[in-house]
Amino acid sequence: MKHQFVIIGGGVHGCAAAWRLADAGEDVLLLEAGAIASGASGGFGRRGVRANRRDLRELPLMRAAYRIWPELDERLGAATGYERTGGMYLIEQETTGTRGGLIAAQAHAEVQTRLGVPTEAIGRDRVLELEPAVSPAVRGALYCPLDGTADHTATTRAFAEAARKRGATLLEDREVTAVERAGGRVTAVRTARGERFEVGTALLVLNNTGAPGLLRDGFGVDLPVWRILPQALQVAPAGGPPMAHLVGHDHRPLSVKPLPDGTVMVSGGWRGRWNAGLRRGETTEEAVRGNLRTAAEVYPDLAGAELLHAAAGSPESCSADEIPIVDLVPGTGNAWVGTGWTGHGFAIAPAVAESLIAWARTGTRPDDLAPFSLARFGRIPHRAG
Repeated sequence: MKHQFVIIGGGVHGCAAAWRLADAGEDVLLLEAGAIASGASGGFGRRGVRANRRDLRELPLMRAAYRIWPELDERLGAATGYERTGGMYLIEQETTGTRGGLIAAQAHAEVQTRLGVPTEAIGRDRVLELEPAVSPAVRGALYCPLDGTADHTATTRAFAEAARKRGATLLEDREVTAVERAGGRVTAVRTARGERFEVGTALLVLNNTGAPGLLRDGFGVDLPVWRILPQALQVAPAGGPPMAHLVGHDHRPLSVKPLPDGTVMVSGGWRGRWNAGLRRGETTEEAVRGNLRTAAEVYPDLAGAELLHAAAGSPESCSADEIPIVDLVPGTGNAWVGTGWTGHGFAIAPAVAESLIAWARTGTRPDDLAPFSLARFGRIPHRAG
């Protein structure tokens, strides 16, 4: 069976790409090893749609994402849960290193604003107007009124269903185990079920943590990417969410956001551990306690909140410089890879899909994807096709 475009991976990036292609009238097949939205693009709670304090190289994509997100519900015909709450990056003190603290806040605000992300550096009085329940230690913040949140599971499934309605074929429980090549082009992929699917125009390898292994085995390419296990908690404060915005922190490992059911999602850089016997990620008591303690130090009303859910079972991919890899697979002319999202790829997914599909269809790389080339890591060895 032959399809012009074959996508590997049924997370938000793969499903968004499938929708873009199908919406353009292309013949597209998506292969997902498990179920749609079963990996890092699934799970409880919401994800940030955040530009504040991103790597500056990602801001052109985030600027495009700001344009796309408010239109998605209507375009997909399903709810993504997107809400433009505004985002705050709280500041308590001058930090170790060169980038943080009040002394740097105005410079960050000016640069982000010039790059299309309206940002204000605000003092404590303005912080209290917006977030009156913060700790007395908070002295200021970077405020991005266009930031927000969305339901990552609902968004991924909405992309998938919209792609199906436009004629795309999405197959679950289809782990890709082999890639066939000839003359520098990918010609087919094979699955663990013994199926063979021919590739007409392009292959898009968008299966997040599975991409490095597939490139190593199928192309002889070793990406500078590893697996991380982000921790996420859901808590129920006695008085409801004490915050109204998507909130991050300048030096503490903390991110908090209110959820529609009156609970709060708590995360921000804490990690789980890999259980080799069960082949899955799991939380650790130390990390859960630390995350809850940090949240309560910034929002005292979170002290004593009931812990409803703790998870670290959705692996993420992280690159050597902590920004994504979006590029042609070395040694090929029709295979692209997207990985290394480092836990913040969700917000830019609609914009990445828009630009990546334009590249795959026209052969011309959009400017906003140029910073994510593999060339930044030096010459990447690969096996000839």
